[in-house]
Amino acid sequence: MDDKDKAQAELARLASSAARPAAGAKTAPRDCGYFDIHIARDGSWFYRGSSINRMALVRLFAGVLERDAEGQYWLSTPAERGRITVEDAPFLAVSLESRNPGSPLQALTFRTNLDQSVTLDGDHPLRVTPDEVTGGPIPYILVRDRLEARLARPVFYELVELGREERVGDTTLFGVWSKGKFFPLGSLNQHL
Repeated sequence: MDDKDKAQAELARLASSAARPAAGAKTAPRDCGYFDIHIARDGSWFYRGSSINRMALVRLFAGVLERDAEGQYWLSTPAERGRITVEDAPFLAVSLESRNPGSPLQALTFRTNLDQSVTLDGDHPLRVTPDEVTGGPIPYILVRDRLEARLARPVFYELVELGREERVGDTTLFGVWSKGKFFPLGSLNQHL
């Protein structure tokens, strides 16, 4: 068995473990160390440097993806768990749908690169951080349990188009409304 066959066999074993439902009493999964799975900034998944092209397999792994309080990413099945690396965020928001635009009932829903939908609300907030190099904004939305999607640049531009000024305390902020909550994109003095 050559290295490529071994890698495919190991990936199949991980997928089988991820797909297997928990059986019997709940015990802590066995820590397998590092799985050598990497999620690139563009949302592409890699195993031992090779692209994982089967979307069903990527979705399966994404379904067991976790992030701990220290910021480490894990694939955690009932039987075993292992660390993986994530370059930026594990998901990428690739489209935006606005229902009732401009009204107080506006709802903004993002679709990720794995075809998950998440609506911007109190449980799925938006955060915008400055790029360390350019100082430009990098927006993220919480998908679930410490797992975020970075908004693709065109999606962020679309979001900015829906934005408006709001007075918050002593500051005028620029942001968007979704599900009755205001989400700042930044102050009007910052670059958007």
